[in-house]
Amino acid sequence: MARPVKCRRVCCGADSRCFHPIGKDPQKLPRIEMTLDEMEAVKLLDYDGKYQEEAAKSMGVSRQTIGNIVESARYKIAGAILNGSLLSIKGGNIVKKKAKNGKKVA
Repeated sequence: MARPVKCRRVCCGADSRCFHPIGKDPQKLPRIEMTLDEMEAVKLLDYDGKYQEEAAKSMGVSRQTIGNIVESARYKIAGAILNGSLLSIKGGNIVKKKAKNGKKVA
């Protein structure tokens, strides 16, 4: 029996985002779904330049888990770019993290 998935703390992103190649009809493109926790992992590691240990702590997961999350996210991003697919970012097992000023981040 598999272990239940822990909620991951995220602060970035709206509830839903889509990216697709310019000039293509999004309705006709193959769709790749990425979760908000995958986007948060990419943001923390690749955009913010944090180490896996620090990013894992921020999201409330283990270092191994953050490695697995970002590996999956990078594969999906590369697939969307290389294959001209629509990349949809939404959902996931997450809980919104509060910003430093105490307000929930949208």
